[in-house]
Parts: sequence; C-alpha cells; structure tokens
Amino acid sequence: MKNIVGVRFKKPGKVYFFDPGELEITNKDFVIVETTQGQEYGQVVISNRTMPDENIVKPLKKVIRIATYKDKKQEEENKIKEKEAFEICKKKIKEHNLDMTLTDVEFKFDNSKVLFYFTAEGRIDFRDLVKDLASIFKTRIELRQIGVRDEVKRIGGNGVCGRELCCCSFLGNFETVSIKMAKEQNMSLNPSKISGNCGRLMCCLKYEQDVYEEKMKRLPKIGAIVKTADGEGTVEGVETLKERLRVKLKDDNGENYYKKYDAKDVKIIKNGEEEIVDEEEKENLKELQALEKLEKMDKKNMQEDEI
Repeated sequence: MKNIVGVRFKKPGKVYFFDPGELEITNKDFVIVETTQGQEYGQVVISNRTMPDENIVKPLKKVIRIATYKDKKQEEENKIKEKEAFEICKKKIKEHNLDMTLTDVEFKFDNSKVLFYFTAEGRIDFRDLVKDLASIFKTRIELRQIGVRDEVKRIGGNGVCGRELCCCSFLGNFETVSIKMAKEQNMSLNPSKISGNCGRLMCCLKYEQDVYEEKMKRLPKIGAIVKTADGEGTVEGVETLKERLRVKLKDDNGENYYKKYDAKDVKIIKNGEEEIVDEEEKENLKELQALEKLEKMDKKNMQEDEI
C-alpha cells in the first residue's frame, strides 16, 4: 500500500497521483508537484489515502510543497502572461499566413515551457512560427495541434440534455465513439441528433455501450425465428435494456399480428444473420460516412513540435 494524493491541473482534467511524503494535504489545497514536464501547480481533489501498489503508475512523483502565497501569485502572473502570449501568437500566425486557429496558451508553472494549442484541417509547417515565438519568450516553445473535441472542451457550453458538456465538467479522456454504437443503442441515425457541439459523435454514446454489448450477446437479432407460447414467430424489434422482443406471428387465418415477450420466455430456433439497414440510415448514409471519416481524421492529424 502506498500513501497518495490526487491532483488535477485543469478543470475538467485527468487526476494524477503523487506521493505526499510527510505532508498532510486536504481536499482543495493547491500544491507544487514534480512532473516529467517540470514543476506544476495543481489542485488536490483526493486527499491523503492509501492505495494498492498495482493501481499506481510508477514511478510516483513527489509533492514538493503546499502552494504558498508566492506560488499563488506566480500562477496568477502566468495567467496574465498567457493572455498576452495568445495575442502575440495570433499576430504571428497572421504574419506567416498559416491556416490554423489558435485556441489556448499555457505557461508551465516554472516558465520552463510555453504551450500553444491550435486547430487546423491538416498538417501545418509552423517551424518558422516556433522560431519566432522562441525568440520572443526566451524559453522552450511547443505547438500542439488538438481536435475539435478539445477545442469545445476549452470553450465550454451545454449539451442537448441541458447540462454542462461532459468534457467541460468531468470527462478526463476522450474515448473512441462510432456510428455502430448509436445503431446498437437504437438511436436515431440522423447525424444532427447524435452529434455534439463539436460536430462529432456524442461522447455519451460510450457510457452504456458495454451494457448493450453484454445484453446483445444473449438476445436474438432482428429477423431471428423464435418459439413463443403462441407459436413460432419472427423478431421484428428488440428493446435491449428491457430485454423485450417484438415478435411477428400469424393467427389461424394466416394474418400477421405482433406481440411483445420477455427474452427469457422465448427460444431461438434460428438467429438473424443479415444486418438490417433501416430507412433513416439509408437516407443519411453519406453524412454518417462523412462523420465516421472525420472521427478517424482527428486522430491522424494530431501534430506537435517544440524548440
């Protein structure tokens, strides 16, 4: 077991574990910690507690000290310098005629590096820009290309649910999301209804996906032939979370009728094999394919450089 504290550098953002040593640190304290990038200023969100060694990524860096008044003043000064650097960099981007949009600037606590975050459609040759910025700020400069999801995370906003965006409130990492998830969750396959503020697939599609996948393994597919208490029928619809099936049957006159059954009350005779493409999917196929293509391009286009 190891004594740890959890520190977050940005809200929202990932929580990192550090060794507090002999320090007694409470929730919401600000601390100076040692990282691979140098000294950082962060807020404690998990106070002193013990954790099994196997749950800790080693080596565990140390908390240098609880932030002093001087440290807090330096952090405030860094925030002012970030705003100034933002305007300088925007001007330089225009001078170099670069097709990129600056979204944020971050000064490391000890001023050992300045990071400039930007978005762009493709890869950008910004070597001359980096040299210019290095000559102005007299420290290491890093340009980091981010995706539209990261851009919205920094801007903020509310989702269609009316709540603050997940990426702006609690979501630390972006996970891969696909059209297949929306389809398996019986959601509308209209891109405008399954896309977030960033124009990409909504991150919340991932939240229940494991549950859907686990249930779908034991549920018949649409088109499956099943045996029910009323005879054999064909599965026309599946309510995955409720584990209920809509089955098409024939009455004594050969007329079709529909009835719902709990999945546990039917027996699969022959499972469905063909993937069903509904009308909404056909109608929006090009847009859905374009959305999937953008998801893949976001990962390929990430670019960074430093001097």
